[in-house]
Amino acid sequence: MKKDGEWKSLTYAQVDEFVKNFALGLIDMGFKQGDRIALLSENRPKWAFTDLAVQAVGGVLAAIYSTNTSKEILHITENSESRFLVVSNHFQLKKALAVKSLDKLVEHIVIFDPIQDLTDVDKRVVSFHDVLNRGKGFRDAGILARRLEEIQPEDVATLIYTSGVTGKSKGAMLTHSNLLSNIHEAHKLFGLSPDDICLSILPLSHSFERMAGHFAVFYCGASIAYAESISTVGQDLLDVRPTVMVGVPRLFEKFHARILQHLRKRKTWANNIFDWGMAAGRQATGYRLKRKRLPAYLDLQIQAADRLVFKKIRENFGGRLRFAISGGAPLPQEIAEFFYAASVPIYEGYGLTEASPVISTNCPAATRLGTVGRPIPGVEVRIDVDGEILVRGPNVMKGYFNNPVESDIMIKDGWLHTGDIGRFDDTGFLSITDRKKDIIMTSGGKNIAPQHIEALLRMDPYISQVFVVGDRRPYLTSVIVPDYKEVKNWISEKGMYFASNKDLVKDPSVRDLIQHSVDRVNAQLARFETVKKFILSDTDFNVENEMLTPTMKLRRRHVVKRFSHEIDQLY
Repeated sequence: MKKDGEWKSLTYAQVDEFVKNFALGLIDMGFKQGDRIALLSENRPKWAFTDLAVQAVGGVLAAIYSTNTSKEILHITENSESRFLVVSNHFQLKKALAVKSLDKLVEHIVIFDPIQDLTDVDKRVVSFHDVLNRGKGFRDAGILARRLEEIQPEDVATLIYTSGVTGKSKGAMLTHSNLLSNIHEAHKLFGLSPDDICLSILPLSHSFERMAGHFAVFYCGASIAYAESISTVGQDLLDVRPTVMVGVPRLFEKFHARILQHLRKRKTWANNIFDWGMAAGRQATGYRLKRKRLPAYLDLQIQAADRLVFKKIRENFGGRLRFAISGGAPLPQEIAEFFYAASVPIYEGYGLTEASPVISTNCPAATRLGTVGRPIPGVEVRIDVDGEILVRGPNVMKGYFNNPVESDIMIKDGWLHTGDIGRFDDTGFLSITDRKKDIIMTSGGKNIAPQHIEALLRMDPYISQVFVVGDRRPYLTSVIVPDYKEVKNWISEKGMYFASNKDLVKDPSVRDLIQHSVDRVNAQLARFETVKKFILSDTDFNVENEMLTPTMKLRRRHVVKRFSHEIDQLY
């Protein structure tokens, strides 16, 4: 982790000491087997210590996103019936203490960062180091070994709360065996080793990061480096020089846009070399995906292109990246093809929190770009009559905590109903076409998958975020958030200036710029899929305005509600 401007390391032995003492400290405070403990924190080593300590004493960790509001903190803590709450800093503590309803439920609050006088804060608040010291002084050290022996594979290990795209978040009960089934298969498919270092970027409250960037990395004895924040990822990659990373498509889209932005500033001959190298890389991709040896002429071209082009692209990721894994949303095929050609393979997978989370994935041994890979060994996947993906296997959750009604809706006859629409190709690779509930049915009777169109529009350097509208309407429209940094650069080159984003989106030249971007995408689509009109938003979709979930998925109902008047005017 980065501390005081420098990267500091911890050994496994040191982590073990922290985990054991914190676990014993929790026992000394009255933490019982099966108790739930809520954790509200950004990614940091103490997040990992807490998680592993809670597992060690037979407890259940309920993770809360650091971006969650006080209302969601209350919901998760109440729903999970957590007697203990752990927070990272004074800011998160204030959010928690603002929820007066928690006074009767939460008996102990542990804070990671030091606060000078905890007695003035709340009598329930104790520092992380105080709990460690209680653990060091705990006399019955053998109790930890006994607690470990009592844990069964089918016991619930954690509650991971879904993002709540359509309503209140639900706590998926994942057992030790659920998680281990995913961890074992990830290890076999990707072959991580103690020599690997993984940059942890996604929130550890996210099931994908929790399994792939946390448990799986510990399992194989590799190292984890915690990114300072999402805004520092570029520098963190250069500092840490990871060999593997886990990310969401938006992260890779931004890297792609940044590389293309840099190219626009170069001279024509340099761009010609880049185009030549990428063309050779794309040609080589066809051979590599079929696991065939490159022809001699192409091999020589790739060696030259590697020195002149690909090496520079890899340097954006620190220069040592063996591969990245993408999940959480569809990865545009153009992005996958671009980086694969440049010898930066991004393996796209598919999963759900309720499936621990991986269901299928591309991997070094078998990849087909534009798909989410084949189902992982031991997991059954079938396509229902309406196109919905159904899943059965050792990774499927026990159900939702304290929510039997939703559990029965989600799991029927042993099959997890994902809510995603998909299909298999003739070689067993799975493709996701859309969310079952997100599919747009126009008034003309056309079924349209909006995520595909949104992904194409986001590829444009002048567009940051997109929401496509059109359900029960005669044609598609969209709400577009411009990439303000790129648009302002374009504006400044024309000698213009706007005091605010509100003024900028009203300017006809800016609308024309975005219209050209929309036209380029429309040219790739069937006529009924084209975006006929659009609104420019002067604010981002984000977690704070509730238009994104903590895992960066669109809350479609919230966006429709926010722009309802403007959308109606488009029709």
